[in-house]
Amino acid sequence: MMNKFLITVCLCILFIFIPFLSNPHNIDTVNAEKMIPSHAKWGKIAMQKASEKYPSAKIYDYLHVKGEQKENYSVETFKLWLDENNKKFEVIVTIHFDTKSEKVSKISLQRLNTHT
Repeated sequence: MMNKFLITVCLCILFIFIPFLSNPHNIDTVNAEKMIPSHAKWGKIAMQKASEKYPSAKIYDYLHVKGEQKENYSVETFKLWLDENNKKFEVIVTIHFDTKSEKVSKISLQRLNTHT
């Protein structure tokens, strides 16, 4: 009876630690590229353009609103929240680009309401 118990315990421990032995650094290996959203590149551009237009403001949050694909071009829309001298405001950034080449054709920024 005791031998069966010890064998069961040893097998359980073995099955628990096998994943660690085959992949000692991380149980779940994930491809990093799959974790990066497709709109990340455009989000960086949106934040860069907002920083250029409002250099003394700090971007404290942003949201990917939507991505649209038309015939030959795509549009990515972002909403950014900025703070400039304790005055908070929002900016909508819309980026138009060729879907295949990813060449940007137009970037527009629209400042929305100011909050205190």
